Amino acid sequence: MSAASAVARPLGAAGHPRKWLILAVVTMVAFTSNVDATIVVIGLPRIVSGLHSTVLTGLWILNAYIIASTVFLLPAGRWSDVVGRKSIFIAGSLLFSVGTVGCGLAPTGAALVLFRVVQGVGAALGFATATPLLVSAFPSGQLGRALGINSTAWVSGMIVGPVVGGALVGSFGWRWIFYVTVPFALAGVVAGAFVLPGGRPAGRRGATDWLGAISFSLGLVALLLALTQGLAWGWSSLRIVSLALAAVVLLGFFVVWERLVADPLFDLSLFRHPYFRVGMVVVTTYSIGIMAMTFLLTFYLQGALRLSPLVSGLALVPMAAPQFILAPIGGSLADRFGPARPIVAGLACLSGGAIWLSRLGPHLAWLDLVLPLLLISVGNGLAWPSLLKQVMSSAPSDRAGTASGMFFTLRNVGVALSFTLALIAAATSLPPAVAVREFLGTGGVLASRLTLPLVHSTDAGFRVFGGCLVVALLLSLLLLRRIPSPAPASRPRSPRQATR
Repeated sequence: MSAASAVARPLGAAGHPRKWLILAVVTMVAFTSNVDATIVVIGLPRIVSGLHSTVLTGLWILNAYIIASTVFLLPAGRWSDVVGRKSIFIAGSLLFSVGTVGCGLAPTGAALVLFRVVQGVGAALGFATATPLLVSAFPSGQLGRALGINSTAWVSGMIVGPVVGGALVGSFGWRWIFYVTVPFALAGVVAGAFVLPGGRPAGRRGATDWLGAISFSLGLVALLLALTQGLAWGWSSLRIVSLALAAVVLLGFFVVWERLVADPLFDLSLFRHPYFRVGMVVVTTYSIGIMAMTFLLTFYLQGALRLSPLVSGLALVPMAAPQFILAPIGGSLADRFGPARPIVAGLACLSGGAIWLSRLGPHLAWLDLVLPLLLISVGNGLAWPSLLKQVMSSAPSDRAGTASGMFFTLRNVGVALSFTLALIAAATSLPPAVAVREFLGTGGVLASRLTLPLVHSTDAGFRVFGGCLVVALLLSLLLLRRIPSPAPASRPRSPRQATR
């Protein structure tokens, strides 16, 4: 059995009759959440000064969203398989809307952090259900194309967010960077109610694994706190060491527990399928290598070259714009030739682009910036939708929500690791406090004596990112093999189940 045939499709070869409307709704909501994420980065200096907050609070304004969305991905995936994907998707859109309004009205930095948590929970519910909705609506021969079109929401968010955010912050104030996305989020709620298919999936029912959810959440929070606060608190400080130990103990317990519980959040039996197993490792290393590239380039363009935010944002457009065309094409290639070859080709482009960027100098050569960014854009367009199809097609349809939650959880862990590597790269040439301020956009112009060291550390950071992408490329070669292993249609009975 091939990986692509592992997903049962009860709606027939043509898929759901409203499949393109379903894709439009899911993509609009994804676009809204991605725009909001990039807008916040652009507006952060004004937010920190407007609320009279500290740099540490600014860091939490960014991290609260990432942590909350990551923690709730696994429960959201499980709930979508049990309660129904439409219900969870709409609930997520509503929560995101409430959180966004709260962010715009927040009177203090602490209140803004709290509403960013609400936003993150809503985003998790949407992320965990969006892909399963597409998997169940589209036939296998069109799934890659649909996922490619959906992935343009992330790309368009990268482009629209900085441009709209810069205009809104300058003209109306930072609160409008939140208000502007509310109508789109509410439109997603209304459209979802009318367009998305209702009912519960035909899979197994079961109680929520609350002990697993709590141990995973606490362990992941400890890990992400250790990673994101390492520079601010010191990597060898008692707080960071304690958080790291707590993360190891809690996540270790979570893995053991998930092997025993009847209805796990993190279904380890899915790893029995070799394509799923390899795909999940690839998405983690891929995310580490790619997700913080724009932040590292911002260090370079604004901190070292002293370019304005507008010029810096325009310089990054080549990394995003071509994917509008390439992501649907990459998905269509995955439909026609299988996901493995586009994944390998895309990761080869990504690795080459990252290594090329490791040769940036103290004087900007536009071709040495634009050409590798275009190569990275080509790589993303080919690899990402194909990788998502590869992983999701290796899981049974009744556990698509669980598989999606696992996929995006590992992606978010990769995001946190990627940002940490970017900060560490900056800290090799800057004092930690200065590196954090530059990361948040609140540091102002760097002293000239720090320019050349920052260029060297940027180059080193891209070498690290390139190394991660090379690892992902080498692992992806395993997907080219035809392995006659069936998808895990049923979980092996656990000791607890055997005694029932």
